[in-house]
Amino acid sequence: MDISRTHLIEELNSSMEGQNVLFGGWVVDLRKLGKMAFLTVRDVTGLCQVIVKGDSMTLLEGLNRQSVVRISGKIQASKAKDFDFEVSATEIQILAKAEYPLPIDPIGRLESDIDNRLNSRALDMRNQKTASIFKLRSQVLASIRETLINKKFIEINTPKIIGSASEGGADLFGLDYFGKQAYLAQSPQLYKEQMTIGLERVFEISSFYRAEKSHTGRHLSEFTSVDIEAAMMDYTDVMDILESIVIDVFKNTSENSKTEQQEIGHEIKVPNSPFEKVTYTHALEELSELDIKIEFGEDLQDAHLRSLGEKHPGFFFLTDWPMSLKPFYIHEKDDDPTLSRSFDLQYGYLELSSGGRRLHDPEQLKVRLKEQDLDPSSFEEHLKTFGWGMPPHSGWGMGLDRLMTVLVGIDNVREVVLYPRDPDRLKP
Repeated sequence: MDISRTHLIEELNSSMEGQNVLFGGWVVDLRKLGKMAFLTVRDVTGLCQVIVKGDSMTLLEGLNRQSVVRISGKIQASKAKDFDFEVSATEIQILAKAEYPLPIDPIGRLESDIDNRLNSRALDMRNQKTASIFKLRSQVLASIRETLINKKFIEINTPKIIGSASEGGADLFGLDYFGKQAYLAQSPQLYKEQMTIGLERVFEISSFYRAEKSHTGRHLSEFTSVDIEAAMMDYTDVMDILESIVIDVFKNTSENSKTEQQEIGHEIKVPNSPFEKVTYTHALEELSELDIKIEFGEDLQDAHLRSLGEKHPGFFFLTDWPMSLKPFYIHEKDDDPTLSRSFDLQYGYLELSSGGRRLHDPEQLKVRLKEQDLDPSSFEEHLKTFGWGMPPHSGWGMGLDRLMTVLVGIDNVREVVLYPRDPDRLKP
């Protein structure tokens, strides 16, 4: 069976009047009017009207909506208000017939809830709002890679099956690895630090795993993280890189995805820069003014961040957190060892990224591990690399899925992930 095509729908136009074309897609609508019928056919690039008449009406036998077709025909002018040209079909080949009824309406005329849409996710991609979200996600990934590569970062891929907890956390998925205890990685932290020895500036965009039983619109068990690590950079330097990535993402999608913005009903606006910087200490003062009393060293809970987010509704950095709240590898500030050279990137109450300057002295790392009740011997493979000439370095990790919710104006990460995994969902 020949399944080739000469054009994608977006490549067809009224200047091609009289030209024979061969294209394919799925049938969005089918209207029969006596001895004439009109089809609207869509592929991933656009929508086209097809007219069938006379003896060609026999071509429609057995055809129904959402079936996949391959159409031969000639481009001609159209009288329809939504199309300035149409294709007069000479042949319609049914490549795949759609079942009836379908589990969801992919056109969106009948709205389905998120669970039903996720259960039929592949079909949901024919809904143009859904498809536009994932076209935007593809553009976002391309933008991030372009920005980092232009800044001389090298893309790496680290293991997702690991032998010890990368950050000493408890929220890990454990598994048997040929009789040995192994875990699914929650972060590339230790590996990306090691890579600064020779590659200096590295980044990774990949799936990671966290075994926490959270049932919110911003938590997933499998999530996509964007991570960087850079030698000879302090935490303020990698903050600047993070900000430039976010600005580039919003600028590129704002300018190059007008159709997708129309489909999702949300205009992408480039945020103001530079992003505001709020220290942890100043955040406590702001909360105190709202009669929310927090002792120095206490973590900021969701309610606290929501209060701060009302005062700082856009992107802002929360910086200089207490050392007691940070992982063992974070560097302290020179002028106040109780504070860390660290930051979180917030969008209002929503945490998008966390990062900072890392310790590069192995003896300091061993002390810090013991202070956090972690066994240095469990990190032996990691610690030995610090004796090979580990440069000072800084980095961060950013949740791509959360950034996408901000970009498209949706507050549920499940809408921007193809097949989300959470404590209740393991299929499809």
